[in-house]
Amino acid sequence: MITTEDEYLLIDRILAGERELYATLVNNYKRYAFTIAMKVLENRPDAEEAAQDAFIKAFHYLKGFNRKAKFSTWLYRIVFNVSISYKRKQKPVFQNIETSIIEYSERADHNTEQQDKNLFIAKAMNKLNEADRLAIQLFYIKEFNLEEVAEMMGQNTNTIKVRIHRARMRLADELKLILKEEALTL
Repeated sequence: MITTEDEYLLIDRILAGERELYATLVNNYKRYAFTIAMKVLENRPDAEEAAQDAFIKAFHYLKGFNRKAKFSTWLYRIVFNVSISYKRKQKPVFQNIETSIIEYSERADHNTEQQDKNLFIAKAMNKLNEADRLAIQLFYIKEFNLEEVAEMMGQNTNTIKVRIHRARMRLADELKLILKEEALTL
C-alpha cells in the first residue's frame, strides 16, 4: 500500500506524461474496485467490466482529481457510478415455467422456507437506495468492519454507522410491509 503523498507524486508523474505508471494505481486498487462493482452488480463478468471501465474513466479524468479527498474515495465514486449505470442497463432474466424442472427433495419444506426468507429479504433490500443497500451488504454479508466500509464508500465511520442503523430500520419496516401483504394473500 502506498502513502497518500506517494500517490500524489505518482499522479503528478502520470499527468506529466509517464502514462505507464497508471498501472501502479490500477494494481493497487483493482480488488477494491471489483469489490464495489460486485456489490452493486452481483454478477462477476459485469463487475469486472464495470471496474475496468471505471479505471479507464478515472484515467481520462485524472487531471480533474482535486486532492481534497483521497484517491480511493475519488475512485470509489467513479466505480460506484459506472456500476449503477451498468445495473440500469441490465435486463431481467426470466425463466420459462413450462421448461423448468422442479426437483423433489426431502428437505423441500426447509428449502422452500429458506427461499421465501431470501425472497422477502431481497424484496426489502430492493426498496433501499443503492448506498444503503451497499453499506448493508458490505457490513453484514461481506463482513467488512465499519472503517473498511467507510473507506470504500468515501464517508467517515460515524456516518456509515448511522447509515447502516437507519438502513436496518428501513429494512425492518419494509419486511413488515411485505410480510403483512403476504399474510393477507394467504
